[in-house]
Amino acid sequence: MRVLVTGLGTFWGSRLAQQLEADPNVELVVGVDTREPQLPLERTEFVQADSSYGVLHRIVHATAVDTVIHTHLEVDSTRTSARRLHEVNVIGTTNLLAAAGAEGSSVRKVVLKTSTLIYGAAAADPYFFREDAHRTKAASTPVERSLVEISDLVRDFTVDNPQVVVSELRFANVLGNDVSTVFSRMLRMGAVPEVLGFDPRLQFVHQDDVTAALAFAARHHVPGTFNVAGPDVTTWSGVCRAVGRRRVAMPPVLTGPAAVPLRLARVVDIPQEVLALLRFGRGVDTTRFRQAGFEYEYDTPAAVDAFARTTRRERVVGRTPPYRYSPALENFFRHSRAVR
Repeated sequence: MRVLVTGLGTFWGSRLAQQLEADPNVELVVGVDTREPQLPLERTEFVQADSSYGVLHRIVHATAVDTVIHTHLEVDSTRTSARRLHEVNVIGTTNLLAAAGAEGSSVRKVVLKTSTLIYGAAAADPYFFREDAHRTKAASTPVERSLVEISDLVRDFTVDNPQVVVSELRFANVLGNDVSTVFSRMLRMGAVPEVLGFDPRLQFVHQDDVTAALAFAARHHVPGTFNVAGPDVTTWSGVCRAVGRRRVAMPPVLTGPAAVPLRLARVVDIPQEVLALLRFGRGVDTTRFRQAGFEYEYDTPAAVDAFARTTRRERVVGRTPPYRYSPALENFFRHSRAVR
């Protein structure tokens, strides 16, 4: 396999490249991003560049990659502007698919990391969303609209490029030791917000299962759209009990304005799509991906318990500072004669 990873500077891109490096069947890993990797990488070729069509087309043509894994999607709307989110998600995906499907392209597999936020959260939702289910309300937030557009782009690309295996993986809310999400930040607060009168059903996926799922799709023939979430569901009250956090209720009306003081105080920023989840919850059917052969290491309760153990340890010893990429340091470890 010769693999191109977009978003190498993201948490997911760096972790995935590190996992692919350990696979003897992977001949080449090329990573593209404007940011440097977040983890030490030994044989990944890092290209510090944007995701414009011209750059991606030249990289695909020059390296003859057969597999593209697109990790560079923004699903945390608190970390970027609506304009930037559209540029990264919609325009970036458009450029990547155009490069992968260009005449003479060597690409035969495309794996995309997306989100179950595409389904939304509303009172009329089904108990579980299957992959072919549609939203019950129109997308109303920038991140949800971008995910709908991306799904349309993927569908058109699949029709126009039948020679390419396309796997669209829709991930549920992620928890883990190292990753920072809206939910992990809320669960690290002294008191966790909830919507008065609501105790929603939720699903989580452990960070290790995220990278494992992406690598599985890259290594196997699994065309189509797949929900990726820890089997089983839990409730928000159950999550808070597991993590040992008390809950503070927000009013069921004007919930958005009620969350503003938390953002202004820089305690936590809860976007509209997450406020909807705290009210109505969401469940997704994970049967299809398991039938394809993927085995989860963590179901939803186990992912929550693992995160709870992490937070308990952090209260005692504090959080471990993240790795900071240094080109000089990495070059030393790779090329110095002093290193055995």
